[in-house]
Amino acid sequence: MKTIFTLLLLFPSFLLFAQDESTGTVRGTIAGSDGLPAANITVSITRSSWGSISNEQGKYIIRNIKPGSWTLKISAVGMATQEKKIHVAAGQTLTVDFRLKENAAALREVVVSGRNPDKVNTGVAKMPLKNLENPQVYNTVTSAILKQQAVTDYDDAMRNVPGISRTWASTGRAGDGGAYFALRGFDAQPALVNGLPGLTSGDMDPADVEEIEVLKGPSGTLFGGSFYSYGGIINTITKKPYYHFGGEAGYQFGSFGLNRVTADINTPLSSREKIAMRINTAYHSEGSFQDAGFRKSFFLAPSLVYEVNDRLSFHILTEILQEERAVPPVFFHSDRLSALPFKTIDALNLDPKLSFTSNDLTIRNPKFNLQARMEYKLSGRWTSQTVFSRGTVKSDGIYTYIWDDDSTEADHFSQYFHDEQQTTYTTDIQQNFNGDFNIGRLRNRLLLGLDFFNQHVVDNGSGWGWARNVTPQGDVNYVDPFSGDTLVPVYLTKASIDNLLAGTEPAHSNISNSSYAAYVSDVINITPGLMLMASLRADYFDSKGERSTDEDDFSQFALSPKFGLVYQPVPDKVSLFANYMNAFINVAPAEVADPDGSNPRIKSFKPEHANQWEAGVKANLFSQKLSATLSYYDIRVSNRVVPVAGNPNDQVQGGKVGSRGLELDLAAYPLEGLSLIAGYSYNHTAVIEGNDMDFYSEPGRSPGGQGPQHTANFWGTYTFHKDGLRGLGLGIGGNYAGRYKVIDNSQTGVFYLPAYTLLNASLFYEGSRFRAALNVNNLSNTEYYIGYWSVNPQKPRNFVASLSFKF
Repeated sequence: MKTIFTLLLLFPSFLLFAQDESTGTVRGTIAGSDGLPAANITVSITRSSWGSISNEQGKYIIRNIKPGSWTLKISAVGMATQEKKIHVAAGQTLTVDFRLKENAAALREVVVSGRNPDKVNTGVAKMPLKNLENPQVYNTVTSAILKQQAVTDYDDAMRNVPGISRTWASTGRAGDGGAYFALRGFDAQPALVNGLPGLTSGDMDPADVEEIEVLKGPSGTLFGGSFYSYGGIINTITKKPYYHFGGEAGYQFGSFGLNRVTADINTPLSSREKIAMRINTAYHSEGSFQDAGFRKSFFLAPSLVYEVNDRLSFHILTEILQEERAVPPVFFHSDRLSALPFKTIDALNLDPKLSFTSNDLTIRNPKFNLQARMEYKLSGRWTSQTVFSRGTVKSDGIYTYIWDDDSTEADHFSQYFHDEQQTTYTTDIQQNFNGDFNIGRLRNRLLLGLDFFNQHVVDNGSGWGWARNVTPQGDVNYVDPFSGDTLVPVYLTKASIDNLLAGTEPAHSNISNSSYAAYVSDVINITPGLMLMASLRADYFDSKGERSTDEDDFSQFALSPKFGLVYQPVPDKVSLFANYMNAFINVAPAEVADPDGSNPRIKSFKPEHANQWEAGVKANLFSQKLSATLSYYDIRVSNRVVPVAGNPNDQVQGGKVGSRGLELDLAAYPLEGLSLIAGYSYNHTAVIEGNDMDFYSEPGRSPGGQGPQHTANFWGTYTFHKDGLRGLGLGIGGNYAGRYKVIDNSQTGVFYLPAYTLLNASLFYEGSRFRAALNVNNLSNTEYYIGYWSVNPQKPRNFVASLSFKF
């Protein structure tokens, strides 16, 4: 690993001397009709792979252009495309500026879906690539869509992404208390912020979200094995400062006591130097559609940018969240051993209005996240990015769940409680070098990176306490399911639960682990329309386990490759792509024994791996009025640890799970003011190899948490542009989820959650400074459920009214 690190540090220097000056550069500034800088405008050279995107100062630069006559084009959703003829000479730096017909400030908040299919993305591949150049599939949800749909809950943003569905909301519990999603049949949580660790044990606040990127497929090559990423990964991109004063203040109120106040304030800090600050903040208070439950939170996210000169800049972001909630328990309606006496929601007869908790039983999930980034232009061809992040997340309070422990009566379920007292600290340091150069006639876009990640977890929580039995209709008794004795009642008060847990054995755990990684990725233009991507990560994982002992220490090494091929039969309009992608998870050693419990010993394992093959087509047609992605994927996970047949005390590595499916994503702007997005996904996930007697790994069965097989999403808005109705708009959309197998086992039987269709609508007025909107979700008041081996009722019809003022 030391050798790899050294070579990666020295490699850019070798290449700097190896390059020639046979190409040219185009740079310039893009401004709106108001003279203000226009950010996020795509700049490209037609019929080529060269392109860039304007920054917050409206500046862009395109390097390594082959000498000759070209057409330079600028484009973005919500603006008219402009083109200029240019001639580039070897060694020349050409300056080409643009002045838009549109107001730059209005473009920043353009009320359409905000998807720009021609936009250069720098985060998905950790290098500048357009969507048509990238062999990986990804979807984005922009802040414009969040505003259109009055999204106050981060999770609701995912209803705009095909192939992902929520399996349960945030529980607040330690370690993995954030919301769970099924993404291409596997677990996913929003674990990245700006491509860096951004763990949470509670809810995410959408106040500072610029866009959410959902990267599809195993993503370990660039992002490592510290985040479960077999089906993909969720990356939140935050709002960035810009160099003029502006902002927005908003208030939202609605069903179940919703009150939300937000502010987004940006200001330059110096008239002589390029320093700017942006502050996003939100206060959120909301009750529940059930008989108990609430959420109160305060969020503050200041960010700072300092552009020292044309070569050096600093970017700092801090996120602070204080959150307290009363969280309804997850209703696990099976012990995963016994035959289910009910196979449907109707047979279970769960009352969706019951929370099985009280507002006296709360959990706090404070979060702190600091990110600092230094960017430096080493030369006209090479840039350096040094990033640091530090995060702290905590679970502090009562967590509870319901479990089918009561074997005496089929409709009685045990409820357990636990006092969560866990804090997780994360530290991440990355060094990335990006180069754009030619070797002969082959253009290379090269990424070289080093990554250090440390996670430290301190747990001082209580033991688990059985409190009572409940029925799906709310009846309660205190008969111990193990002894049959009737115990003293435990009530849903803080004092009663504290008394219950006082007699349990507390946890005293202090665990630390680190990973050291080096990665390289190169995109080679064999021709302007034919591109090859080759990437590799070398990852060394070092776990110190409990700090009080070295008996549980272990280390593992993994290689994670990634390959992609893109061919554009119609340049800048259609691309055919294929990829091979990999992800991995480090597996801790386990204590095993013979069938009779004798001969205890420690067994070590290799990292678990996921491998995906995918192929499809991306299109950007009719002057960006229609963009589409269609893909087919096949993911295989190997090296899973499963119980040994005939020996419940032993485990073996060899389990396999397969996931395959089809995804379609569409965005269209057929008429002025009309914006449409839609998607469809099909997924089939099943165990390939495992243990016939194990609930979690029975071959031929669904492993759990894979989500519905069929999902579909749609959202459309229309804004009137004629006098009299100018600024008035309508929005309508919805989601479909097919029948979902939340339990699939030969011993327990199969339990289905029913299919459902949701309809949402919006009526809004958008002025130059003022916006007012009314959104109604679940318009038809559909009763529906989600789950992960569980049954979780969801919101009935609800409304959100929004008022905002821009300045």
